[in-house]
Amino acid sequence: MGTKKRIAFINQRYGEEVLGGSETYTRKTAEALALREGFEVEVLTSKAVDFKTWANYYEKDVEIINGVTVRRFKTARNRDRFTQRSLQILKNVFSISSIGLEEKRLKARGPYTPDLVEFIKEHKDEYDAFIFVTYMFYPTYFGAREVYEKAFFVPTAHDEEPIYMEIYKELFNSVKGIIYLTEEEKEFVNKQFKNSNVPSIVNGMGIEIPEEDNSKEFCEKNGIDGKYIVYCGRIEENKGVKMLIEYVQRYNEELAKNKECEALKAAESDPNGCPAPKVPGSLESIKLVLTGKGGMSVPDDKNIKYLGFVSDKDKFSAMKGSMAICLPSKYESFSITLLEGMGCGKPALVNAKSEVLDGHIKKSGGGFSFGNYEEFKESLTKLLDEKTNTELGSKAAEYVRDNYSKEVVINRLIDFIH
Repeated sequence: MGTKKRIAFINQRYGEEVLGGSETYTRKTAEALALREGFEVEVLTSKAVDFKTWANYYEKDVEIINGVTVRRFKTARNRDRFTQRSLQILKNVFSISSIGLEEKRLKARGPYTPDLVEFIKEHKDEYDAFIFVTYMFYPTYFGAREVYEKAFFVPTAHDEEPIYMEIYKELFNSVKGIIYLTEEEKEFVNKQFKNSNVPSIVNGMGIEIPEEDNSKEFCEKNGIDGKYIVYCGRIEENKGVKMLIEYVQRYNEELAKNKECEALKAAESDPNGCPAPKVPGSLESIKLVLTGKGGMSVPDDKNIKYLGFVSDKDKFSAMKGSMAICLPSKYESFSITLLEGMGCGKPALVNAKSEVLDGHIKKSGGGFSFGNYEEFKESLTKLLDEKTNTELGSKAAEYVRDNYSKEVVINRLIDFIH
C-alpha cells in the first residue's frame, strides 16, 4: 500500500440521482474525504436505484464520480417482500425466529449482492478501513462480518421494528468503531445493544449551503406565489407526508371560513353568528411545496405544489424562498434536509414524536415541534409572523454553522479513523 489511506464506504445505493438519508450521507462524506490529502476513497454498492425492487439499473462496474471510485455489484435477485413479510409475521406474531431465519429475512430485504461481500473478503487487506453506512440492509450485515477488525459503522439507527432482530447484536458489538449521527441515536443503541464499550463518536454530516439565492427565479419558474412551507424527501405516507398535506389543507379551510365570517361581520349581516377565529383571518392561504419522489399520490389542490425530483440547486432555492422547512416524520436518525433548511436560515417545523428532530429544535431554539393538528396550527401561525420567523431562522442557521460545518465533521471523522 502507498502512503495514502484507502477507505471504502459501503451503502446499498449510490449516485447523485439517488434519494435517501443514508445514501446522501455516504455520498457527501465520501466526496468530502476524497478532497483531503492522504486519502483514496472508494464506494462499494449495488447497481440498483429503486429500493422497492433492487432491480439492476447502472451498467458500469466501476466509475469515478466527483473524485470517488464507485464499484457497483449486481443484485443477484430482486427484493422478496413475500418472504420478508412472512418471516416478520412469524417472529412478531408467533414468536418463531432464529438467527438463520433472520438472515434469510435480511437476504429477502436485500439488496442481495453476494459478489460485493465476496469482494470485501478477497480484497480486505488492500484497504485501511471500511465504513458501513446504515444497519438495515444485506451489504452492511454480511459485509462487516468479513472485516470486523477494520469496520467502522454508521448505523443510522432509530426505534423501528427491524432494529430488534437478534442478528444485530453481534454487528453492534463487534465493529472497530461506531459513528453516531446524534446523541439520541447513541443513547438508544447503547440501551438496546449494551455496547457502550465499543469506541464511538457522535458526528453528523457536513452541511454545505450555497451562497447564491435563486428562490425568486425558482418560484416564478414553478408558479409559486405567496408564503409556503417546504418538505424535501421521500413522498411516502410513513414519512408523515399524508398527515402534513391534511394539516395544511385543514389550516387553509379554517382560514377561509374565518375570512367569510369576517366579511359577514364587516357587512353587519351576521354580527354574532361567527365562531371565534381558529386561525388569523388576516393571513393568506399557506402553500405546501413538496420535492422528492415516492409512491404516494398527492391530491389536486392549488395550495399543494408537488414538484417531484429536483436538482440540488432547485432544492436549496425552494428552501430559501420558504417560511419554514417541515419534517413530519416520526422516525428519523439524523435528517439531512432538516439541517440544510435550517442552514439556509429557515425555522423548522417537526414531528415531536421523533426524538432526533425534537432534539434539533430544543438544542437550536430554531423552530417548533408539534404532536397534533392544534400544535401544528399554533406553530405555523407563529412562524408566519415575519419578526418571529427571522429570529428563529437566525438561531437555526447558527446551530447548523456551529455543529455541522463540513470542516468540523470531516476533521472529527479523520481523527476517529486514525
